[in-house]
Amino acid sequence: MNTILNLLLTALLLAPLVAFAQAKPEVANATKAAKRAWESAPAETKALWQRQRDALIHIDLSDDTQRQIVIARGSPKPDEYHAHPTTAMLADNQTMFCVWNLGHGGHAGPMARSEDAGLTWTRMDDALPPNYVNFKNCPSIYRITDPQGKERLWVFAARTLTEKEDPKLIAGRHEGYMPRIVSEDDGKTWRELPPIGGPISKDDPFRCIMTFSSIVRLKDGSHLGLFHRGSGIGEGGTLQVLQSITRDGGFTWSEPVMASDGTKLDGKHPCEPYVFRSPDGDELCCLMRENKRSGTSLVMFSRDEGKTWSQAVDAPWGLTGDRHHGITLPDGRMVIVFRNASPQSKDKAGFITWVGTYDDIKQGKPGQYRVSLLKTFKDGFYPGLHLLPDGTIVATTYANYRKEDIGCSIVSVRFKMSEVDAMSKAMK
Repeated sequence: MNTILNLLLTALLLAPLVAFAQAKPEVANATKAAKRAWESAPAETKALWQRQRDALIHIDLSDDTQRQIVIARGSPKPDEYHAHPTTAMLADNQTMFCVWNLGHGGHAGPMARSEDAGLTWTRMDDALPPNYVNFKNCPSIYRITDPQGKERLWVFAARTLTEKEDPKLIAGRHEGYMPRIVSEDDGKTWRELPPIGGPISKDDPFRCIMTFSSIVRLKDGSHLGLFHRGSGIGEGGTLQVLQSITRDGGFTWSEPVMASDGTKLDGKHPCEPYVFRSPDGDELCCLMRENKRSGTSLVMFSRDEGKTWSQAVDAPWGLTGDRHHGITLPDGRMVIVFRNASPQSKDKAGFITWVGTYDDIKQGKPGQYRVSLLKTFKDGFYPGLHLLPDGTIVATTYANYRKEDIGCSIVSVRFKMSEVDAMSKAMK
């Protein structure tokens, strides 16, 4: 009898851990979906993907632990599942901030600051407004400069926790879609503003699955932010990408309008948009995760500062993945990181860097490199990315860093393109 009671007690104690361990394993989902996409693709599509894959130089940095810096360590404890980080850099090119949520798509709370370009980090959770822990799903941090030149740091999230989600009870707390906090003194102090959107309802124009996954400065000094939602309630229905503009540095945002409607894309589901400007400055490009997993990621272009967009089409095979984020190197090449979801991929890890030119993206060409940055034992790989003055690239993501950890860690990987170029030459 004692044995049975002990087993029952153990099961009860482990139940929360098991539930946490069964949270969506996005890496496994992406891998399985990529396999299905390959198996169901027509012969000519497979041939194209194969040519593009073989044209890329594949380099593996994922086992080089000297490049890896752990910002927050996961553990077997369910409340130490660190996920979905984003980062921002101040104009000094030294001070970095990283925010993330606890649990897969969970609530916000953590923030870390580095004053040496990401080599060492200090947690500053206690400096944040009390209601910040009630922000839900993928907090995203941005440095936005208003038309008068004033810089501010903003953190946006998808929504606040509902009463059914056991929020922290705070008198008079704000609730709604796209909650936010702001710092006007380079991240030293923070305050909460009312959410951009209204109550949690399907009718709210800022209804979203995730908040702005990218923001780009427009030529007139305003900023364009893109986010995605389901055409139904929550994540139901076909996914849609919307956009909104702020003309005062992040305080007010225009009524969202459709940028890419998955209901008009023959079964493809666009989400997690990453928007950036072409090298000549005259065009905006937007890469999007394709959540139906029918093939490659999606890409669309705008020649009028986001007023209109081309119909989204398949992106090059090498850019197929989730939550893209990129930088442009002084030599004109682009470095774009993401969670791998490419059909028939032979990369050694799931956190990938694609290296190529804007023309490669525009013309559907393969690009130059696919670099494997980090492995995981289960989940992982939403990125932040920065280029330092000495050429160091700092890519920050999350992963089950140790096999025994149920929870993910927040990890940065540091590398230089000069190192990648040298490794490429050595392979020839």
